[in-house]
Amino acid sequence: MWKLKVAEGQGPWLYSLNNFIGRQIWEFDPQAGTQEELEEIRKVQENFTKNRFRYKPNGDLLMRMQLIKENQIDLSIPLPVRVGEKEEVTYEAVTIAVRKAVRLNRAIQAIDGHWPAENAGPMFFTPPLIMVLYFTGTLNIALTAEHKVELLRYITNHQNEDGGWGFHIEGHSTMLGTTLNYISMRILGIGPDDEAVAAARKWILDRGGATYSPSWGKCYLSVFGLYEWSGCNPLPPEFWLFPSFLPMHPDKMWCYCRTIYMPMSYLYGIRFQAPITDLILQLREEMHTQPYHEIDWAKARLLCTKEDYYYPHSLIQDVIWGGLYHFGEPILKHWPVSKIRERAVKKAIEIIHWEDENSRYLTPGCVEKAFHMMAVWAENPDSNSDAFKRHLTRIPDYLWLAEDGMKVQSFGSQLWDTALCIQAILESGLVEEYGTTLKKGHDYVKLSQCQENPSGDYRSRYRHFSKGAWTFSDRDHGWQVSDCTSEALRVLLLLSQFPEELVGEKAEPQRLFDAVNFLFSLQGKTGGLAVWEPAGAEEWLENLNPSELFANIVIEHEYVECTSSAIRTLLLFKKLYPNHRRKEVDNFIEKAIRFVENVQRPDGSWYGGWGVCFTYAAWFALSGLGAVGKTYSTSKTVRKGVDFLLSKQKANGGWGESFRSCPDMVYVHLEGDRTNLVQTAWCLMGLIEAGQAERDPTPLHKAAKLLINSQLENGDFPQEEITGVYMNNCMLHYASYRNIFPTWALGMYGRRVLKTSQKL
Repeated sequence: MWKLKVAEGQGPWLYSLNNFIGRQIWEFDPQAGTQEELEEIRKVQENFTKNRFRYKPNGDLLMRMQLIKENQIDLSIPLPVRVGEKEEVTYEAVTIAVRKAVRLNRAIQAIDGHWPAENAGPMFFTPPLIMVLYFTGTLNIALTAEHKVELLRYITNHQNEDGGWGFHIEGHSTMLGTTLNYISMRILGIGPDDEAVAAARKWILDRGGATYSPSWGKCYLSVFGLYEWSGCNPLPPEFWLFPSFLPMHPDKMWCYCRTIYMPMSYLYGIRFQAPITDLILQLREEMHTQPYHEIDWAKARLLCTKEDYYYPHSLIQDVIWGGLYHFGEPILKHWPVSKIRERAVKKAIEIIHWEDENSRYLTPGCVEKAFHMMAVWAENPDSNSDAFKRHLTRIPDYLWLAEDGMKVQSFGSQLWDTALCIQAILESGLVEEYGTTLKKGHDYVKLSQCQENPSGDYRSRYRHFSKGAWTFSDRDHGWQVSDCTSEALRVLLLLSQFPEELVGEKAEPQRLFDAVNFLFSLQGKTGGLAVWEPAGAEEWLENLNPSELFANIVIEHEYVECTSSAIRTLLLFKKLYPNHRRKEVDNFIEKAIRFVENVQRPDGSWYGGWGVCFTYAAWFALSGLGAVGKTYSTSKTVRKGVDFLLSKQKANGGWGESFRSCPDMVYVHLEGDRTNLVQTAWCLMGLIEAGQAERDPTPLHKAAKLLINSQLENGDFPQEEITGVYMNNCMLHYASYRNIFPTWALGMYGRRVLKTSQKL
């Protein structure tokens, strides 16, 4: 049976800054599990497969089953409550629902204090790792037979009915998703005549074959030997040698664009191609519509299926690519100009190694993880090299198992989920009852803060400082994030107001000051906060976006969610530390408020960059503005925001926003008038913060009733549609959201609506 291991790590090739706190890996133990447990696992797996076209995200049930048993929490008490259609919501009913929800959250907390959960969804995350393990000869070293079974389970469970795979689990089929998952199935031992493989091959060939892959797909296929670099738009590594005074410079790029295209450009610069095996030769025949040696690669460079074409290339970009392809590359290949390329690829691989070391070989994310492994092996084709061994030991950090199978995660959301869950419990008012749970979470947050900057001259590697910040996942990852820092800092500030014997020792003030200093560094001229590094590059650079798949990936941007989160945190910080950089704190908050107000759309909405979508952003924006006293009665901005949300509320009291809102950038309702409990919780909290209870609490009562009546017998809430997103077009499954946000919203509703209005 599979078992989740937390905060464990050993061996000469594995190292950690904080004794692996936050690490979560799955291991198979053939001796583990009773017959009853194994049968329960089989049932939830079969149930997911049976309903896979109706419910795409999994419920993270395997983790929950294990931790509930290990923590020995009886979730049958108290008995669930239901509110009748014509009944009013009572304080007693809310209290029971909140108690059950908090009890469930306590039951699924890990031993090191964090809340484990899946953070996945994109269907191009898993295949590149399988591909690099295959051509480096380490597939059977890194993956057991049990791993392969679960990887195949995941791939087949998320194949669409038309035979293809989407960009993400809820998306329409794309060439990128279909080609990569097709290759993965073949690597994992599924033959070409298998029904699922044959359906996928038909999907590919019906759309012109693998030459119609988008640019990222062309890069993966070129590395793997199923495409030629001469059919790719140039990825010149000379870019990393550009002087900083130029408008387009690595230091001005969005960090993930930079860290993905760096190994891409290295592989392109050396024209690396994996060893050609019999399987690759077979795949060349299976995935192309004509013999491989007859393909016109220059013509193929411009091909892309309409299914993958979300962000069309600008005219200026086509001109630049064409010029580089026809004139630049021929020159750069010949001596003495070729010496520049030698310098460029040397610099690229040096920075790749540096990034590996500074992330303990986790790398910035799962896309970079596979590309870094490709680059490290391309430089030295030896799976026994120290660098490659260290990479192999961190593969388990990316593999997550649920009832839909095993997949590669983004890089984990341990810190983010923990900071949110602690606040949900605090909002419940059950602090004394759940002090032990809060203490464990408190310790995790304190131990996860970045206490140092990246090593050496990190600015020459285009990195921002990280001291005082928190990452999305764990401390070893090392990549600072603004909203994670705001939420974690707020947790420390909130918990500092309770007795230490109840929730644990307070964080040292200097650690809090370091976090504030980091937040200051990310505020731009307009008052908004970026996510990882300061924004400020020219907006026109987005016209050079080399990807057809994503929007807004070239430069760092400022986001209403990050900005609003910081407003709330710094207001609390100012209250508790009124003499620390007071003028700077006041100026920060003032500018941030102005940003939130200025980016509101004419219809009263805010566009969400990291959640689906307008409901997510509205919660942050209204919470941030409400924290400074801007409510429906005092602020035109808030009135417009509230009116927008109320116009989208369903008859049953809930909200249901489709992920299509993100790529379409307009509010799109879920089909069939469905509602989503996580989004309903966001809207309920945003409306409470905006003062809706004082003007008309009816919409709040309806939303709360829906949440209460949807609660499961064990205190959890049903898993519904996907609610996370990044870069407009790619959805992320936050499996913990369903147990965090309804808990938080009901706690807030009970304490700030019912209790204050005395509707008991």
